[in-house]
This record gives sequence, C-alpha cells and structure tokens, in this order.
Amino acid sequence: MASASIDFDRTVVLASADAALRQRLCSSLSGLRWQVREASGGAEAIAQLEGRPTEALLLDHWLPDLEVAELAEQIGTLYPRMDMLRVDGDPIAGGTRSPRRHELLHAVRQALGSSSCDSSASALERLNARDVSIPAWSASDIYLGDPTLSPVAPPPFQPIESSDAAQPFQAYTTPTRAMRPVGIDQMVGQSEAMLEVARMIRLVAPRKATVLIEGETGTGKEVVAHALHRLSPRSSRTFVVLNCAAIPEALLEAELFGHTRGAFTGAVQSRTGRIEAANGGTLFLDEIGEMPFALQAKMLRFLESGELQRVGDNETMRMDVRVIAATHQHLEQRATEGSFRLDLYHRLAVFPIDVPPLRERLDDIAALCDHFLALMGRSSPRKSLSAAALDKLCLHDWPGNVRELAHVLERASILAEDSPSIRAEDIRLRRSARK
Repeated sequence: MASASIDFDRTVVLASADAALRQRLCSSLSGLRWQVREASGGAEAIAQLEGRPTEALLLDHWLPDLEVAELAEQIGTLYPRMDMLRVDGDPIAGGTRSPRRHELLHAVRQALGSSSCDSSASALERLNARDVSIPAWSASDIYLGDPTLSPVAPPPFQPIESSDAAQPFQAYTTPTRAMRPVGIDQMVGQSEAMLEVARMIRLVAPRKATVLIEGETGTGKEVVAHALHRLSPRSSRTFVVLNCAAIPEALLEAELFGHTRGAFTGAVQSRTGRIEAANGGTLFLDEIGEMPFALQAKMLRFLESGELQRVGDNETMRMDVRVIAATHQHLEQRATEGSFRLDLYHRLAVFPIDVPPLRERLDDIAALCDHFLALMGRSSPRKSLSAAALDKLCLHDWPGNVRELAHVLERASILAEDSPSIRAEDIRLRRSARK
C-alpha cells in the first residue's frame, strides 16, 4: 500500500524562466513516470503548489518576478515534507529528502547533458558526490545558466541525518502552518487586508483570467494592475493603460480599437488602438464603469472572441491580450439597475480583487509614510515623521485613501521647511478626524 501511495505522489513542480530547459527536464522526468507541473516564475510556482500533493520542487537559480532565496525559504517553511532541489541538482535547505531523489538527479543529468552550454566543474563535482550511482559527466555537459542573474549563491549541500533518512517520505497536501506570504515589490503594507490582496495577486497573475479590481478612488488599483502584469508570463511584453474616463466618448472607440484613414472626420491616417498595442501583453482599462453603454457590447465581443475590428475596417484581427479592469463604482449594482451591461460585468469579474480603503488598514500608515518620505528624499533632504504627527495621521478617516496620504505628506514636508522632522502642526488635513 505504501508503494502505491508513493507512486501516486510522483509529482514535481519545475520553476524556471528558461523554456528550453523546462522542456528538456520535463521530457526526462516524464520518461521516469513523473508528473510535471511547469512554472515560468515564482508566483506561478506558488500557484502550482497550493492545494496539490507534490513530492518535489525543482527551482532555477533566477526567476523574473521573485527573489529566489526568499522564495525557497518561504516554500520550505510552508511545505517542509517536500524535497527541494535546484536545477543543477543542488539540494535546498529546508526540505525533506525524497526516496526517489536519485530519479530527479538522473533526470537533471539527462536534461542538462543534452545542452551545449558551458558549465562549471565545481557543479559537476557536487552532483557526482551524491550517494547515487550516476555515470560521470564531462564538464561541458552541465548547464548552470548565467551566474550574473542570481544575487545569492546556492546553499551548500547538507547531508541527511540518519534519523531523517529513516522516516517515510510524505508528500504534502496543505501548508503545515500559517505565515506571511512572499512580498510583492512596490506594494506597501503588512496588514491582513493587504496580505490577502497580495495572495490573490499571486494566485491569478500566472493565468490569463480577466481581473476586475474594485476599490475606492486613491486606494492603488493601478499598483495592483502593474503587479499582476509584472508577476505574469507576459511581464516582458507591453503593459498598456487606458483611462475610460479621460477620453471623450466620441473618441473612445477609435482609441480602444484603432481606426483606418478616413473612418471619420479628422482621421487623416490609420491608427493602432490600445488593444492592438497590447497584443501579447496586458491591457489595463481604468474606470471601466465610464465606458459608454454602446461600446460595452463591442468590448464584450472582443473579450469573448479575441477578435478586433478597427473603426472603418471590414477585416478582423485576432489579438492575444490579457485584460485587467478597474473601477471605483459598484458595477454589479449598476448592472442590476441597467446602466452597465450585466454580461460584460460577469465577463470582467472572472476574478475580482477588492482593494481595501486606507481607513480599514491603518496599521499600514507608518510603512506608507516611510515609503513616501523615501521617495521625496530622492529629490530633497529626507525628513522623518514625529510620533505626534503619526498619531494625528492615524486619527484621520482618509476619504482620499493612499493618494490623499501622499499629498498630505508632501504638503507637510514643504511646511516643515528646513526642519529634519515633520511635526504634528505640519500635518494639514482637509476633513475632521474620526471621533
């Protein structure tokens, strides 16, 4: 019975930005009857691990979205019963040795041996030092990738103690304890509400699902959209932004879909629309609730079919675009009232993310203040924030959310003049504090 269970758990997650390397490793592992789930980045690897029994993780030395050393530490803490190796065969501290590690090392040898890339003799010595019978390799058979891409050297090999080796291996099913998720660059805050937003971003970023970001004005919805793009497989492609409220209704369709020469008065030449410009990448539609009702039907058709037709053109073009939309309005309520298409709402809200207002995450104010003061310190002497000033900020209800906080701090920095510290009297708030 135990052997049957082990065979069922013969699953490995392979995380590498190198598609060719993934293909070779996947082929080698499949030949040894391993089930392989591929990930091109750290966020996608986390998504592949969540809720699925996995015996091992193969992790590259560099990933495009998350810092590898921190990611490995976090995953090792979440899943201590999983074996973790780097793609050159080095074990990662924190995991549990799989009884089939020799198969993983053999697959690595086969995959890397088929590469014509240069390598390091030290890696060869480490791999041949494993307690597994593997024929010797030549140094030219090992591929390590570009060492300049990884700021952290791989951890040294740590032999398994005899007491650990005697324990039967168990693939995990769920994390054994709660912990803070891997941080997302440019997102400030460690409150429970923001950690949940970060978790949702990591889950959906690797997928193509349409995301609807909802939240009050000034909460940072565009920051969330940028994080979704940055952690996606499309991160190397274009991120195109269109604010539906900033363009006149008569021009919005042409701006979104493009137009041909002579399509309307003033169209003296053809123009590429925002959707076409985002082909292969991400299109962020800010304030989607301001999109004219008539244009919503054409947007729905594009989301359903992926086909684009320029204004004034009879031909259609297929586009590969991941759409992220944002709004401060209650679109579901507007759809019920008939002022927004219900079918478009459901198509946009495949994966909704609610960004909390600042008044619901006051614990983040200190970190946000430090962030904004550091940004202002790039162009002028950096100022600190007195305890009294921070207390005053924490008593405000922040109707303008994070954007209002940034403006209040900028104004306070100016009012503080040459003082190195911002005092409570330098904080000028436009609305009364909460009681």
